[in-house]
Amino acid sequence: MRARGTRNASRVRINCVIPWLNPQDPFPPLASALREPNGLLAAGADLSPQRLIAAYRSGIFPWFNPGEPILWWSPDPRMGLFPAELKVSRSLRKTLRRHAYEIRVDSAFREVMQGCAAPRDGRKGTWISPQMIAAYGELHRQGYAHSVETWMEGKLVGGLYGIALGRMFYGESMFSRESDASKVAFVHLVRQLERWGFGMIDCQMKTPHLASLGAREIPRTEFSARLAELVNFPGITGPWQFDHDLVE
Repeated sequence: MRARGTRNASRVRINCVIPWLNPQDPFPPLASALREPNGLLAAGADLSPQRLIAAYRSGIFPWFNPGEPILWWSPDPRMGLFPAELKVSRSLRKTLRRHAYEIRVDSAFREVMQGCAAPRDGRKGTWISPQMIAAYGELHRQGYAHSVETWMEGKLVGGLYGIALGRMFYGESMFSRESDASKVAFVHLVRQLERWGFGMIDCQMKTPHLASLGAREIPRTEFSARLAELVNFPGITGPWQFDHDLVE
């Protein structure tokens, strides 16, 4: 999952040459991705549902500044979390036991994306532009994109969103307006995905936040091999519902 600040796309344009994709062009091989910036693979194309699904199936994701060309990435190593390796700290366990939050799924997808896009920690700008919100909103309507939401007293206070293909989940971003709100949503997601037989959660980039929850870096070759198997399992599309004993 990526930070909300904008990417330095201007430095990319000046210092490197990458393939430019027309809408009908396939992605180049992952091995051709740059080492610096790590994982930059191509530019161009579009954010159609077909293009996005093809990208995620190949271990590629879009990340670019608003108003700049679409940039496609496949970093090496890749941050991922295996559901059985989820770490829940003592303080987070206490939060979960208090049941102060209500967990909902796929009830406020657009609002979750907007929450993820909102400025925080003094950062200006976001890569979650209206263009991205519209594109992922369409994936949500088609049953591929999902939100896990944390509510308190009828207000949305945190959550996350991502893409599900087969038995693979791709985390995109999360946000909190109350203490531990995004972590609570993440723990519920991981526990439900483990029940459903999901094998891996793509966390994309290394962050201390995700590492504290059990995510770790793996080589891109290993990530791709696991991905190729997981995306070919039958998918769970449409609006999700979590098991009652997990959300009550």
